[in-house]
Amino acid sequence: MKKQKSSSGQRARSVMRCLAVLLLYSSSIPLSSAQKATPKSPGIASDQVAIRYARGFNIRYAGKYKYVSIINPFEKKVDTIRYVLVQRGTPPPKGYSPSQVIEVPLRSMVLMSSMHVGLAAFLGAEDQIVGLANLTYVSSPNVIARIKAGKVKEIGRDQTINEEQLVTMHPDLVMTMGSPNARMDRYSILKGAGIPVLINSEWVENTPLGRAEWVKLMAALLNKEKLVNQKFGYVEQEYKRLTSLAKQVKHKPLIISGINMKDAWYVPDGNSFMTRFFLDAGGSYPWTSRKATGSLPLNFETVYPYALKADYWLNVSIMASDSKQSILAKDARYADFKAFKTGQMYDYNKRTNSQGSNDYWESGVVNPHLVLADMIKILHPDLLPKHKLVYYRQLN
Repeated sequence: MKKQKSSSGQRARSVMRCLAVLLLYSSSIPLSSAQKATPKSPGIASDQVAIRYARGFNIRYAGKYKYVSIINPFEKKVDTIRYVLVQRGTPPPKGYSPSQVIEVPLRSMVLMSSMHVGLAAFLGAEDQIVGLANLTYVSSPNVIARIKAGKVKEIGRDQTINEEQLVTMHPDLVMTMGSPNARMDRYSILKGAGIPVLINSEWVENTPLGRAEWVKLMAALLNKEKLVNQKFGYVEQEYKRLTSLAKQVKHKPLIISGINMKDAWYVPDGNSFMTRFFLDAGGSYPWTSRKATGSLPLNFETVYPYALKADYWLNVSIMASDSKQSILAKDARYADFKAFKTGQMYDYNKRTNSQGSNDYWESGVVNPHLVLADMIKILHPDLLPKHKLVYYRQLN
């Protein structure tokens, strides 16, 4: 009997060792792409986003929660608005008011800017859009189709927001724009109704990749981190490749930007995202020594000496119908500019639809590599001989 018991014990130990080996072996087998995509816990994407370029927001992952910080949304150093993204059906963590809690993935959202539409479209989430500030200024064909089908409502903007309509609609989120004049107490009625209001301040970014990276915030709201990491990774890679390509040039043509409007000529300031575009495309720009962001208002006389010798005049007009002659009709002195004489005048309104909506401000924000390719094609056509302009067009 003792021998039988001993033999049984040995067999049991042998079986356990085999199972252990099998488990160890199976853990070393590479997972398929489908298995890798399996969430670590219910409702949580297996991938997380890392913010590398944007300075206006951050996302921290902890367990089942995503903690979002919107930094300086109203351009005040002390301001940071915090939200917690909670998987639908999961109780929120302690310490957050109802207005700070956003259930994800979003099923419906109201967007206050065409740029926000670009974020949603980048991730294939146009069907979640149920309201817009203005139905006219939309470029996405999918969203336009939803508007025509009555699936997207116009809710107004700024002080004319139809709060009663929003409360009736009760979307999962209202994404609004941060600005120096904005205030969170403006949305007290919506917050009281349990409708989260999230501030999107992409305008504070001073690099094209920083502005585009706000798409990762949208991805966190939709549980689409894996998708955004793939798509944004490609955008990032292409942008860096094109920047390296443009660095090879020896001659960096001088650029002026904008046009005189009434009493001021607004040019991109030295540390703005547009100036970064100019430099990354292999150009030179008169105001790069300035460290401010946004636009710099100058008078015509200040810009005039630079315009006389600038090789290229970019971002000339607002209307897609503008031509060289229509620009000249606004001020005869434009004829003195070198770029006017050589015809090197370009604007980013090539993709303006019949409603007057310019896709540069929609899809262009999340595709900075295409905008950069356009600029390189304009400034250094030999570097990209096969590229055809996507957002820019030459004024004739």
